[in-house]
Amino acid sequence: MLEIIIMIAFASITIALVLNFYRLVVGPSSLDRILALDTAYINSVALIVLIGIYFDNPLYFEAALLIALMGFVGTISLSKYILRGDIIE
Repeated sequence: MLEIIIMIAFASITIALVLNFYRLVVGPSSLDRILALDTAYINSVALIVLIGIYFDNPLYFEAALLIALMGFVGTISLSKYILRGDIIE
């Protein structure tokens, strides 16, 4: 039963990730693209956590934590660039 639920969740998050990449490419403004990239990071972390649960391997959880950290830093730096035009002061 758990395997079926994991596969359904995997398919749903994969569809959401594809739609995020569509918004990333087509997005009408740069703010929409930043938001789509941030959501894509969140969806990729969810996919990696699901893979870790499916294979029962704790290494995937550490990788998900690193990707979440890089996504946070990337979103902050892109937002700062949009607001100020400069990342490092």
